[in-house]
Amino acid sequence: MKNSGTYRWTIVALLFFATTINYLDRQVIGLLKPTLEKELSWTESDYSKVVMAFTAAYAIGLLIFGRIIDKIGTKLGYTISIIIWSIAAIFHAAAKTTLGFSIARASLGFGEAGNFPAAIKSVAEWFPKKERALATGIFNSGANIGAVVAPIMVPWILGAYGWEEAFIITGAIGFVWLIFWWFIYELPARKKNLSAAEFQHIHSDNEEEITGASVPWLQLFQYKQTWAFVVGKFLTDPIWWFFLFWLPSYFSSTFSLDLKKPSLHLAVLYTCTTIGSIGGGYLSGYFIKKGWTVFKARKTAMLIFAIAVTPIMLARYASDIWVAVFLISLAASAHQAWSANIFTIVSDMFPKKAISSVVGIGGMAGSLGGVLFPYFIGIILDKYKLLGDLNGGYNIIFLVCGFAYLLAWGIIHLLTPKMQKVDL
Repeated sequence: MKNSGTYRWTIVALLFFATTINYLDRQVIGLLKPTLEKELSWTESDYSKVVMAFTAAYAIGLLIFGRIIDKIGTKLGYTISIIIWSIAAIFHAAAKTTLGFSIARASLGFGEAGNFPAAIKSVAEWFPKKERALATGIFNSGANIGAVVAPIMVPWILGAYGWEEAFIITGAIGFVWLIFWWFIYELPARKKNLSAAEFQHIHSDNEEEITGASVPWLQLFQYKQTWAFVVGKFLTDPIWWFFLFWLPSYFSSTFSLDLKKPSLHLAVLYTCTTIGSIGGGYLSGYFIKKGWTVFKARKTAMLIFAIAVTPIMLARYASDIWVAVFLISLAASAHQAWSANIFTIVSDMFPKKAISSVVGIGGMAGSLGGVLFPYFIGIILDKYKLLGDLNGGYNIIFLVCGFAYLLAWGIIHLLTPKMQKVDL
């Protein structure tokens, strides 16, 4: 490996920055929520509908982009995706009503859906199995960096210029990334100046790659491996949506955190999740290098991370903001570690020609869960707000978060005990 070359890590850097921008753009509205509530007289249920518009469109976009990227390739597919989401992010500045924001969020969600199908497929194209979880963990940590940058950058723009400019400035960053992507990315077989040693390292798994027509969606639903990924995403993705869209409001209402100022607490929380993402990817790769089978390494790592989420249920007893930050940081970090591995099991179980399609299907399921969960959150928080006990509502939500990953892991294990490779 020492002499295998390093260009594949340049590809990971590109994926990392794209994911950072992806999450920066989607995180803006959570930080502007208190301001927009006053501007537009939003209730918690109104805000939940705006979030649902994003996640519903994201679900549809995942299914469509997963298919498109398997057909036209990662380079062009990613390009189309980031153009759509960057324009949509900027368009938020023109929205003046709840309906306008819902349309802008839906457009953003549809465009952003191309990020993960393209990124996961890129990792499978550029990395052997023993490095894929680490590569996925590194680029997926961009989600956390975006969430760290946002609480610092957005309040500053809000205070200096206004909420419209916060959407315009953050939305424009995607076009800068696009220039680098277009000139740097290519498949290993087509990449000029890629060393023979690195090319051989990338293909060291000796996977038999089947070419020809893409696999029909209905055929993919015949396999338990598809359903394992679908269930895992459906049960756990909504928890991450909650961390993104409601935590700023939670800290504001529970601990009187001023969201008009850069937030050290949120920055610390999302910085910790970066460690979880990269560490989670490293751990299963470490197990593989120790001689464990791929399925045993992935399953063991995922069980560890599922258990690590459960202490979030103790957040209800936190009277100090830093105790709450610690408990939620642990859970959010464990989610990102889980995410690095659950994405990687797709490339463990499916040939490269079907990876984006399966990621799209599973991602759609996760987003559908992300549509239903905000609806539940909105009802619970509005009910408990009327009772004068908003914290009681958050306590119920934290209980759901604590159990979701263990349930997901159990179902995945029942469906695919040894995660056999699908023969297409």
